[in-house]
Amino acid sequence: MITIKKTNSADEDFIHLVKLLDTDLAIRDGEEHAFYGQFNKIESIKYSVVAYDGDKPVGCGAIKLFSEGIMEVKRMYVSDENRGKGIAKQILSALEHWCVELGIKKCILETGNKNQPEAVALYHKQGYAVIENYGQYAGVEGSVCFGKAL
Repeated sequence: MITIKKTNSADEDFIHLVKLLDTDLAIRDGEEHAFYGQFNKIESIKYSVVAYDGDKPVGCGAIKLFSEGIMEVKRMYVSDENRGKGIAKQILSALEHWCVELGIKKCILETGNKNQPEAVALYHKQGYAVIENYGQYAGVEGSVCFGKAL
């Protein structure tokens, strides 16, 4: 059974999973990884979740205030051996519920449009719509941005 723990970016399990995520993204993104990496520092993240299968951490995600009423979904990851089990959907749902508790009206996010097909499929399935690339991702060919009203 999967359980979801609310935490923050200082959580050891969250930090461990983010390191695995960064390793995965470095392979997927290749030379572009340094560009994306600069926007994915976790020190300023106040809201994160860790998914557990029993007592083993298997996935994570976070939200970061983007602007008034809008949170950006960050650092979504499920370990290789646990993919395809609906864990990412549970993580995303937990983050969205947390946003609602905080009075947030919309979530936005960025992912790779070529190198992360699983992420693109997940966001489409969960009701996210493609939006214009925002902020640092504006004009970046390898990025696709999504938004969802809560």
